[in-house]
Amino acid sequence: MGKKANSGKEKRQAMKAERLAVAAAQKIVSEAHKVDNPLEPFTVFKTFKKNGLDLVIEYKKSTDLDAETKKWVWELEEKNMKHSYEVCDIGWDPQGKHSEMFDDRACYLVAKNGSSSTPVAFSHFRFDVDFGEPVLYCYELQLEKQVQRKGLGKFMMQVLELMAFKNNMSKVVLTTFKHNPDGLNFFYSLNYSVDDTSPEDDNGSSESFCYFILSKKNPRFKSLHPADQSKGNNGTVS
Repeated sequence: MGKKANSGKEKRQAMKAERLAVAAAQKIVSEAHKVDNPLEPFTVFKTFKKNGLDLVIEYKKSTDLDAETKKWVWELEEKNMKHSYEVCDIGWDPQGKHSEMFDDRACYLVAKNGSSSTPVAFSHFRFDVDFGEPVLYCYELQLEKQVQRKGLGKFMMQVLELMAFKNNMSKVVLTTFKHNPDGLNFFYSLNYSVDDTSPEDDNGSSESFCYFILSKKNPRFKSLHPADQSKGNNGTVS
């Protein structure tokens, strides 16, 4: 009976510790939500002047986007992504996608022309708890064709990482289609890698899924989960 009793006690302790870890993650995310403008500390990153572009970067909550900007955001999303969804088993669900993008929790970085204020790129992101970890989840990074391949996408991802790590997120997470080699290569070049939460089918292969979940870990984040306590701060063996 001794071994069984000890085993049961250990399981209860582990479950309690895991609940506490999730609660701690929720608290971190809640604190991030209280920040009026997570871009504010990074003054240098509020403008992008490079490769012929002169842009201003703004932070907006979805509830603060004006009707004209919302219309542009949706039209750019549809223009850039509708086909990619259609050739995937996920399919294009405009109603679901629209609800996701303009949910009250959605946040945006919007890049605008410095002189005309015309928007040319956006990122939709959220601070959230994902598999028990506090994360910044990048839902979208969309650029107009005329500003692509000029360093703007990389710049905006750097801004997301700065905001994530400043607010004690464990990592930046995103989803990208496997049939988008340019997108995959872009994120790999920024040191993103396939996340542990990226889905696999029953035989251990990922081929039945048309997307990868990628992430970049915060090197200074101390894991909240008991299973990682004997490992490094980001959950890797040290």
